[in-house]
Amino acid sequence: MALNFYENLSNNFIKLLENGDEHNIIIEVGERPVMQTFKVHSTVLCYRCPYLYDELKKSTINNDDNIRIVQKPLISAKVFNVIIKYIYGATVNLENAESSDIFDLLMTANQFQFEELVIRLQTFLIESHPSWLKFNFSKIYHSSSQTNNFKALQNFCNDIIVKHPNLIFESDDFGTLPEAALVSVIQRDDLQLEESKVWDYIIQWGTSQNKNLPLNLDDWIEKDFQILKNTLQHCLPHIRYFQFSNEHVVEKIYPYQQILSKKLMTDILKYYISPNQLISSTILPPRNIFQIPSSIISYEHATEIASWIDKKEVTSEINKNPYDLNLILRGSRDGFGKDVFWNLCDQKTNIVVVAKVKDTDEIVGGYNPIGWNSNFMNQYSETNDSFIFSLKNRNIKNSIVSHLKVLTKAIYNNPNRVPNFGNDFLLHRNQIFKINYIEGYEKLIRKTTGEFPIDDYEVFQISKRKDS
Repeated sequence: MALNFYENLSNNFIKLLENGDEHNIIIEVGERPVMQTFKVHSTVLCYRCPYLYDELKKSTINNDDNIRIVQKPLISAKVFNVIIKYIYGATVNLENAESSDIFDLLMTANQFQFEELVIRLQTFLIESHPSWLKFNFSKIYHSSSQTNNFKALQNFCNDIIVKHPNLIFESDDFGTLPEAALVSVIQRDDLQLEESKVWDYIIQWGTSQNKNLPLNLDDWIEKDFQILKNTLQHCLPHIRYFQFSNEHVVEKIYPYQQILSKKLMTDILKYYISPNQLISSTILPPRNIFQIPSSIISYEHATEIASWIDKKEVTSEINKNPYDLNLILRGSRDGFGKDVFWNLCDQKTNIVVVAKVKDTDEIVGGYNPIGWNSNFMNQYSETNDSFIFSLKNRNIKNSIVSHLKVLTKAIYNNPNRVPNFGNDFLLHRNQIFKINYIEGYEKLIRKTTGEFPIDDYEVFQISKRKDS
């Protein structure tokens, strides 16, 4: 039986650190004028932190007492104070520590090759500071994807990405994403992206790695396709080639057929042209995508709208949207005229309207809980809960929600111009929406007022799910 007295041992080594007795190294951290010095012992570093011990061997700076000096200007004194106490006393006190400081500590622990501490700090951040991680998602994701030592953080981020793929696929620095990080996402069955879009994104990523490829695909030669094929060799096996529409096979895959094996391309064509023929290529299962009956908005968009309806500051998880959307009007299917709207939408409540602005990535819309009522023509209807919005989408980086500010200007039952949100936002005439100077709502949802054409618009009636 062994009797352990680790606590006393830890305390004694912390005292040795604090007193600096018989030290033979000085470590300077931070930059002047706030630089801080720590008096340490090479023997302790040799066994407790080989990384710093190796740095010591490289140092050629000595002070007047022939004490070796190691300089670490990029590490803060606050972080190093925790690190050095971990080295000497094997303790880390995170009580009252800021989330950002814990993350900086994690980065330094990884630099110093403290595998055990790296694992424990990741777990602590995920369990105790998840909101901070989500708020600083871009920074966390790109930092964690630079090394294989942050598996827990990578999995945490990937669980978010598969539900909100625009976080990385529409980010400005998507092209700098490491290959391993991209593969870890596209191999997931629960990635909320249609397969044709996954294909578009990996082609975009692959070409961004090779700046010398011609911009026009018609100018590509065999060598260019081989370059892209080599770049994407670890991504291509995770594409669900047999889950495309016929049109997308022709429009998207076929132009890049040279980056696929002849056997795979032949099987793809067989599958879509003569589906009864046997194929030998592996058919990956379709992704488990949450579907909504819209050609304009994604499930992620619908979840964001749901959070505004429920007046939540943070968007719900994509698989926890409490509402079902029932499509009751699509302009391109049913028509854009006022009579169509009144026939299909009169006196229906809990209405969401979305419209795709022509030749742009803009999506605008509004929520009307009380609906439009033909019994109150040319009259306003009052509600506290209506709002208008624009949605982040590809080049549109941020969503805007504009809540009601004048109760009496919420909804206007205009016989000729509907849907109509208090004359602030309305379908003005056939496939032309209009935003007027804001009166009833807080702010503009587009940069400019006036008329603008749309590709299409949709009207949904929402209802609470039975399981929510």
